[in-house]
This record gives sequence, C-alpha cells and structure tokens, in this order.
Amino acid sequence: MTDRRLKVAVLGCGSVGSQVVRLLQEQSGDLAARVGAPVELVGVAVRRLDAPREVKVPEGLLTTDAEGLVAREDVDLVIEVIGGIEPARTLILSALENGASVVTANKALLAEDGPTLFEAAEKAGRDLYFEAAVAGAIPIIRPLRESLAGDSVTRVLGIVNGTTNFILDRMDTSGAGFAEALEEAQELGYAEADPTADVEGFDAAAKAAILASLAFHSRVTASDVHREGISEVTAADVQSARDMGSVVKLLAICELRGDSVAVRVHPAMIPRSHPLASVREAYNAVFVESEAAGQLMFYGPGAGGAPTASAVLGDLVTVARNVLDDKRGHGESAYADRAVLPMGETVTRYHVAIDVDDKAGVLATVALAFAEHGVSIQTVRQEGRDDDAQLVVVSHSATDAQLAATVDHLRGLDIVREVTSVMRVEGGEE
Repeated sequence: MTDRRLKVAVLGCGSVGSQVVRLLQEQSGDLAARVGAPVELVGVAVRRLDAPREVKVPEGLLTTDAEGLVAREDVDLVIEVIGGIEPARTLILSALENGASVVTANKALLAEDGPTLFEAAEKAGRDLYFEAAVAGAIPIIRPLRESLAGDSVTRVLGIVNGTTNFILDRMDTSGAGFAEALEEAQELGYAEADPTADVEGFDAAAKAAILASLAFHSRVTASDVHREGISEVTAADVQSARDMGSVVKLLAICELRGDSVAVRVHPAMIPRSHPLASVREAYNAVFVESEAAGQLMFYGPGAGGAPTASAVLGDLVTVARNVLDDKRGHGESAYADRAVLPMGETVTRYHVAIDVDDKAGVLATVALAFAEHGVSIQTVRQEGRDDDAQLVVVSHSATDAQLAATVDHLRGLDIVREVTSVMRVEGGEE
C-alpha cells in the first residue's frame, strides 16, 4: 500500500452519480486494498447545490463549477455520469488535457463522437474507460476489448435496453397492447415520462455502435446504425410470434460480413429456444459469437443506479492501478477500418402477415411475388376464411432490399387488402 492518495472527481450526482458517491464512501477500505492506495473523493459537480439527493455528500465537496473541478492539477481521475453530449464532451476533453484519466457511462457521447475522445486520451497519455456505457452492470466491454482480443468476433446479438424489454415481455405474458405496457413501465419507473429514446431505439442504437466498434475493431457511430423502435409492434404481432413458437424482442445486431460490418436495431421474432428469448422484465443480455471461443452470453441488470455504479467502480479500480503504475490501458482499437453495410444489403428474414381475398390462386400469386424478387419462402399458413382470410409468410434469408421490394409488390396486388404486419426474424432455420 502506497502513501499516495488517488484523488477522484465525480461529474453528476443523479441516480448513477449518487450511487457512485455512496460506494466510494462505503467501500473506501476495500477500494484502497484493491487499488493499492487510498482513493479520495475531492469533488462532486452538480447543477444545483440544493437539489434533493439519494446520498449525503460530505460537506464542502459539492460544487457547481464543473469546469474548475476537472481542471484541478491534483485530480487523478474524473468520473463522468452527467450523460448527453454537452457539457459532458467539453468536460471530458478538459479533464484529459489537464492530466486526469476518465471513466464514463455516456453511451450517447461515445456513439456520436468517440473518436475525438479516444484521440484526446491517446494524446494525453491517459485512460478512457466506459464499461458502464453498455448494459449496466453486465461486463461486456472488457471481454470484447481484452478477453476476446486474440479471437475473431463474428456476431454480437443483444437485448440492451431494459425499458423496451419490459414492455415487450408484458405484451407477451399478459396480451397487453403497446400503450398499456408502456404505461405500466412508466408507473414502475422503468420508462421516462418521454420514452422516445428507449421505445424508438435511439438508446439501443448508441450501444450497438459501441459494441460493433469494439467487436470488429472499426469505427461505428450511431448514425451508421439502422434503427427501428417498438412503438409499431402490436398485440397481434406478439400473438403471431407466439403461434410460431417465438417471442418479439428489440435486438441490437452487429455482424461481420466479409470485409464489412452490418449494424442494426429493430424488433424481431426469435425462437423461444434461443437464449435471449428467456430474458425477462427489464434485464439485458448480450450474445457473442466468435471463431475460437464459440458462443458466449452475458446476462444481468442493464440499468439502474447501483448496477451501473458497480461497472463504474470496476473501471475506477483498473484505471487507478494504471495511474499508480504510471501506465495506461488499452485505447481505441479501430485498425480494421471496415465499411458499414447499408441496411438494404444486410441479410435477414421477414415474417409477413397479409390480408387477402379468400379465393383460388391467391397463394400462387403471393408466392410468385416473392419469387420475382429472389426471395424463397420458408413457411406459409392461412388463418381465417372469407373476409377474415390472412396469409402468414416467413421467408428464407435474403437481402433487406429484396424483402422490402417484395412487401411493396404485395401491397400493389389486387388480391391483397392489406399487409398488416412486417417483422424481421432472427435465429432458427436460415
């Protein structure tokens, strides 16, 4: 144990920041033993000094001068849990420039402008760690960046947003519609008053960009990610999935396709036999496939103050040890510089529900529409009769552009009253 005291500044004292402050105080002895030196909290930057907080911050540590706090020469490590783009970006850059290493949970900033932050960390010779930015307490960043560094990751498939998983789980188990399940999620505190970032897939897209960047050693930003949310998922979609032994999940899918990568976020049907199908409530899980290690799954609470703070403190211990040893950890690994495939070139499968006229020749006409666009049909079934007749078609793999063109073709047929549902299918027979 060295006599040197490592000084830590925290930016933000909300649900995550307050738990970070609590753990720094309650586990100070254990942290010192793990790090090899005492860890001292020297400041907590907040917007309002008089705001109610979940934790009692020691007197004299609260400040509204975040810029001054990160510029202090004696600060060794800055923990950023403000969120958003600004002022977080400016504060992180300032901290690095002034000689502090940084631990952040800011997925939105990393997905939008990660390269700028990594370049600043490289230039300053300091660490930038971000385990808490994806899937809360689940250790997924470190395995991708370090444990699997000698392997070739080919696919990352994940449920990385607890709010949407809770909503879809409720729709599956209770038969509720989207609006009803969302209202329950808001009442229980899983969804914000404005749930747009979650239900429209923005949060998951940011996390997918980070996962793809690490898995495939290539820079991927949130704008590269094809994004669809769950607000259009209906109770009928969920029931149709159930009828075919599947469940609907909002998936973040990152795939290596030759020398390119494909990254997308959208609702999809997956077989109930798939490991991700059993992920319930607001939990997260990430399924990783690699050439040597095979299939790996990481599961746990994906959000919340305490779980996320746990990931922050894990990074703090690693970075603090690097500070003591006068070394730095791994920075950005973007040597591959792979292109990101447009969604139209991504290979996927579709589940299509079609209201049709109940008469001879309908099935042949529908099958011909699929064939004209080079899409093979895996299964087809008819539900109902007369005015309630519906065909449910599941395709084999094809490009998304081929499948989208097929759906457009179907909508133009005289025998088709309406294409009532289109959803992608993952897992199972290709």
